[in-house]
Amino acid sequence: MSKLDYCFSNDYMVLRPDRAGPLELLHLLFSPKVGRNRAVDCFTSTEVRSFRRRLAIFLNLLLQILLLALAGPLAALGAAVELLLNLVDNVLHGRMEYPDRSSPTYRSVTGLIDRRVDLDRSIKPADSRFDAALCVMASKLAYENEAFIRNVVTIHWQMEFVRFYNCWNEFQNAYTAQAFVFRDKPVDADVIVVAFRGTRPFDAARWCADLDPSWYKIPRLGRAHAAYTHALGAQRNIGWPKWVEHIKGKPQKVYAYYTIRDALKELLEANRKARLLVTGHGSGGALAVLFPAILAYHKEKALLDRLAGVYTFGQPRVGDAMLGMFVERNLDRPKKRHFRFTYGNDSLPGLPNESSAVHFLHFGLGLHFDKSYKLKVVREIPGEEETPWSLLGSVMSRVNSAWELGRGVYLGYRWGAYFREGWLLLLLRALAVALPGLPFHRVQDYVNAVVLGGYIIPKDN
Repeated sequence: MSKLDYCFSNDYMVLRPDRAGPLELLHLLFSPKVGRNRAVDCFTSTEVRSFRRRLAIFLNLLLQILLLALAGPLAALGAAVELLLNLVDNVLHGRMEYPDRSSPTYRSVTGLIDRRVDLDRSIKPADSRFDAALCVMASKLAYENEAFIRNVVTIHWQMEFVRFYNCWNEFQNAYTAQAFVFRDKPVDADVIVVAFRGTRPFDAARWCADLDPSWYKIPRLGRAHAAYTHALGAQRNIGWPKWVEHIKGKPQKVYAYYTIRDALKELLEANRKARLLVTGHGSGGALAVLFPAILAYHKEKALLDRLAGVYTFGQPRVGDAMLGMFVERNLDRPKKRHFRFTYGNDSLPGLPNESSAVHFLHFGLGLHFDKSYKLKVVREIPGEEETPWSLLGSVMSRVNSAWELGRGVYLGYRWGAYFREGWLLLLLRALAVALPGLPFHRVQDYVNAVVLGGYIIPKDN
């Protein structure tokens, strides 16, 4: 990439771990002139005088360099672990066959940790929690392969699978965004859902995207997270044109925003009563909230009028106050349509770390579930400090993990088989007790919280 790739932005800062050598890293520590540093793409005149912020950028680059160096071995390890767990799963379920990664029975690590695929039938379409319950299961299902998703949507949910999308990232020359679309009925549908996939456990390159505090300032929109902007389908040199087909010489690629937008136009035209839901877990939630933001940027009023809700679970920060006001102006008036669920001490909603990305904050209606699945409406205060590490915090992390382990055993007996946790999930909960701070991005706890939490989502301003 070159700085010409960002010329659509009137301000930007993009970290380049691929160009960060010892000299560049030392330069960050001793000089505020980051615009002259090869490891940071920004205007040449850019200076960062705060040593604390430069140190945070330095540490972020070091971490990204380490993760990128481990990306290959971690991917191989993840593939081997996933294959082995599927082989064990086949044997335990009486299927004496070698796992096929493209089959409707092959599960991701996420799907093996939490095996639930059925919707909770106690939550009916008329229930105020139905949209959130459907979205959290769709967000979990998005981690699976296309055949598995198709099978669950059609057989278990009795709905119609529309399409799975594997989408191109121009800035990384790779397929980095996946999503699927389904509707509740093949004709005269009442609901159409888009679910974006989050970061898989062994995908170190995507972890870098979650950690990366890089951003662009886009006119009329505000500062947006660079990695998620790339994954959603931003174009080199020109950013967000309304149509990519009209660009001379552009190869025909599947870009997430453009392809899904055009598919939704056809679906909503054919299903005049249908409401639209957009969802995602983790980084999938980041794509889910940026998707309608770009729809509003392009003034796609017909699509936005049909949008009933954006439901994100464990979503990281995606932009600054200006982007937040833009999204709220277009999504949350006259009624709330952006619902941001968080759970316990899930670490991903705290990224990018504020010390290295002072412009980032959360927006939308924050709905936080504690470890007892009790709901509290929250809103992040811009610039609030994160709690530093302490011995007491480490002890409390162990206590909370132990409590969750006990709760995981208890839930199945109290609420039935739907909430009974398997051996792999209980093992991970036990590891979280032994290793405080172990990353544990809890999609299963979001499912439990949405289904068990007795709550009413406030939608009026």
